[in-house]
Amino acid sequence: MAALFIPLLDSLSFILILMLVALGLAVIFGLMNVINMAHGEFVMLGAYVVLVLHQAGLSVWFGLLAAPIMVGLFGLMVEMLLVRRVYTRLLDTILATWGLSLIMRQGVTLVFGPGSHSVPKPIDGSVLLGGADYPVYRLVVMATTLFVVGATFWFFFRTRRGLAARAVIANRDMAACLGVDTRALDRMTFAFGTAAAGLAGAIMAPLISIDPQMGIGFLVPSFLAILVGGLGSVVAPFAGAGIVGGAQTLVSTVWSPVAAEVVVLLLAIVLIRLFPSGILAIRGRQI
Repeated sequence: MAALFIPLLDSLSFILILMLVALGLAVIFGLMNVINMAHGEFVMLGAYVVLVLHQAGLSVWFGLLAAPIMVGLFGLMVEMLLVRRVYTRLLDTILATWGLSLIMRQGVTLVFGPGSHSVPKPIDGSVLLGGADYPVYRLVVMATTLFVVGATFWFFFRTRRGLAARAVIANRDMAACLGVDTRALDRMTFAFGTAAAGLAGAIMAPLISIDPQMGIGFLVPSFLAILVGGLGSVVAPFAGAGIVGGAQTLVSTVWSPVAAEVVVLLLAIVLIRLFPSGILAIRGRQI
């Protein structure tokens, strides 16, 4: 039983992290029509915030709390200085954020070097699950991600500000005519999306190597998750993350990481070919 249960838990852990990263991408695109090619670098930035604070002698827990705030503030600055100037030009947003990703990656390389770094887990030990020991920190990661995803759903579907955000996703011009401050929502959206990416990088920092190229490993699967799930929806990327993340983790376990990337890409191509608008779009569940 343990031989099956532990890989399933690992798969669930990666799916939840991928959901968190894809959520930020989906919300930014849905409200702002901006394809953020630097999203993976915001994940990287969250991990480096934890690293810097740990090297400064502070607790890893403090880094986990500070990372999304600091990355979100940096994202707000990026939105005000760069992204707001190219809102209406989709191709320009791709080029601008791709250039930003290069600057962020090379900047981190210049400061920290091209090598990898690591930080210790804030919680050691394991618990017995399914007849095998499982790290406590991975359970903390899953619980944290579930909480953030749940809080995001609560915000979008149970608050007036969330209602306004969904109105902007459905029809920006009509929402503006009804009095919704779309400019304020744009700032809040980009800050939230980048903060979610920073949180993902921060909580994964004790589990993976921290290096300037780590963001790419999160950016590509999250884009595939959004394409598979469907665009223009808050819910659809979670279905896409479940398919992409589950397939990648399980194939990595039984085969190899390289084979997993190939299988996931082929699976995404097939699903996008069968359902060009996403697997949930065909049911009319654009929320």
